[in-house]
Amino acid sequence: MSDPVFVLGGGAWGTALALHAARTGAQVHLWARNAQTLPNGAMPRLPDYPLPPTVHPCSTLPQVTPRCVMVAVPTQYLASVLPLLPSGVAAILCCKGIERQTLAFPLDILARERADVPGAVLCGPNFAREIAAGLPAAAVLAAPDATRAQNLSTQLSTPLFRLYASTDCVGVQLGAAAKNVIAVASGVTIGAGLGENARAALITRGLAEITRLATALGGQAATLAGLAGLGDLLLTCTGASSRNYQMGLALGQGMSTQTALNSLPGVAEGVTTAAALQSLARTHGVETPITDCIAAFMEGRITLPQATHSLLSRPLKSEA
Repeated sequence: MSDPVFVLGGGAWGTALALHAARTGAQVHLWARNAQTLPNGAMPRLPDYPLPPTVHPCSTLPQVTPRCVMVAVPTQYLASVLPLLPSGVAAILCCKGIERQTLAFPLDILARERADVPGAVLCGPNFAREIAAGLPAAAVLAAPDATRAQNLSTQLSTPLFRLYASTDCVGVQLGAAAKNVIAVASGVTIGAGLGENARAALITRGLAEITRLATALGGQAATLAGLAGLGDLLLTCTGASSRNYQMGLALGQGMSTQTALNSLPGVAEGVTTAAALQSLARTHGVETPITDCIAAFMEGRITLPQATHSLLSRPLKSEA
């Protein structure tokens, strides 16, 4: 029998990853912070997908050495669970965003808190419910070391969930974080009745904005044209299951930011990521007009008509 896999996070994404890891033949220990959220046979966020006998929910991890650990908690809480990681075992960070106070990406947080743990990140156009159902999907698994990225991708891939190895950790993490902000703007566009043409334009210019910032930070433009960039952006900006899109939809229909957040079944990372992206962009001298507008709108500093006018009145220039 192969070494077990640990999954940290009992939400929808953690549950889906646990179900996927079980399909690779591993025994899976699925950790959740609160013991009361661990009923027998199913998890609260995905109750329609019963856990197989090879997935063991727990509130305390067993004293065994796993093959790897998959961490699926919101980025703002990532540091709080890192003490649970076993030393020397690869941790795959399956969260998207930027730490609000430090502007750190997930791998930066891991390096700061647990230098003894080799890291990787998993990002791509994946809705938890579809991964749980075993529907076809793909993602990128990035690590600073090419061998680590390839080995982990091989270990965790199945015919229905293909993982592509990458060493562009900056591009993958930036794309995964920034697409949430553009997804909120996409939802606002549809919620306010501005039309599909406007949404298509916003997504396209959003990708250009993300790519500019990624390359300024040292990422590769090709990464942003792939699964962790364009792929994740398209899904998050158009899929009805996207929490960030739902957030924007509610805002576009007139709901306040706090009320919209309270109405969501999970975390909309784009809300906390927008200001962090702004700070990164300003530090590196990169223009991010969509991010700037949606951040100001969510913070109540401008109205929707003002945000729309700000974007549409920008000087015309060559597409780039």
